[in-house]
Amino acid sequence: MKAVKIVVEKHPDAYVAYPLGIKGVVVGQGDTYEAAVADLKSALQFHLETFGAGALDVDPPILEVFVAETGVAA
Repeated sequence: MKAVKIVVEKHPDAYVAYPLGIKGVVVGQGDTYEAAVADLKSALQFHLETFGAGALDVDPPILEVFVAETGVAA
């Protein structure tokens, strides 16, 4: 089992989940947090089977993930 850091976003109509730092684009979505994570896990498994184990390598590794908010002049 390979650990992958992910982000799950809550939108008004759905949850969207995506991994950080991997090669390629992989996204999951669902009506609930759990459904989005399950969909992402399925998509990651497909990505792994299609492109090989190296597709999930993150170099350098991500040690921690922070979510922050800032403002910009619009």
